[in-house]
Amino acid sequence: MAAATLYTTQFCPFCVRAKQLLDSKQVAYREIAVDSEPELRLEMMQLSGRRTVPQIWIGEQHIGGCDELYQLERQGELDALLAQSAPGA
Repeated sequence: MAAATLYTTQFCPFCVRAKQLLDSKQVAYREIAVDSEPELRLEMMQLSGRRTVPQIWIGEQHIGGCDELYQLERQGELDALLAQSAPGA
């Protein structure tokens, strides 16, 4: 089971940055590409209330986008949140 879920598009630089941060922390994540799947984009919008990608969840908690993910990292809160959401935690 993934600690994070990201709704992304293929050529989104913010999606790439978010995945790079999670990869650097060796976090398992589930990526849901919404490029050519209008029903998945609609699902993302209904769950998040937002139209932009990426939309990121850590566990069941909606984080927001790339900026919010990096803000959690700068504030020193991301690691603790990821630890709580890690499989088997």
